[in-house]
Amino acid sequence: MNNKKVVFITQAALIAALYVTLTFVFAAISFGEVQLRIAEALTILPMFTPAAIPGLFVGCIIGNAMGGAVLPDIICGSLATLIGAYVTWLLRNRSPFIGCLPPIIANMIVVPFVLRYAYAVTLPLWFMALTVGLGEVLGCGLLGCILYFALNKHGEVIFKADMFERI
Repeated sequence: MNNKKVVFITQAALIAALYVTLTFVFAAISFGEVQLRIAEALTILPMFTPAAIPGLFVGCIIGNAMGGAVLPDIICGSLATLIGAYVTWLLRNRSPFIGCLPPIIANMIVVPFVLRYAYAVTLPLWFMALTVGLGEVLGCGLLGCILYFALNKHGEVIFKADMFERI
């Protein structure tokens, strides 16, 4: 296995572990009709590395499962994260303010239906889209952009693909 594959797998695994950890530590606010998932700040990472795409997907699956989510939530919520991460990667050469939109939009569309049909939440879909969207704007948008600018200034070593070739 070459060094680039090792770096890719390592980055994906670390991102998944971070997502799970943040979801678990902040579990009290990470689930439900009104949620602020701090781990969603990591959805900006595809702007730095494509390894974030599988990392976020796997992290979301594990985080949802550990949080006691039902199977439709584990599957659909994780697919929303996967779609958001992939589209963010496609927008990697744009502004981080644009890059944070795909996970916000994907979750605003998917999560209200999961809440309605998997958990029988009777609140109006538009209201759940609004509350989930607000949490996503705070998590992906605000925290994600703060993370982006911090990594953009100091994170070049973390995401540099040839970092192990110098050892």
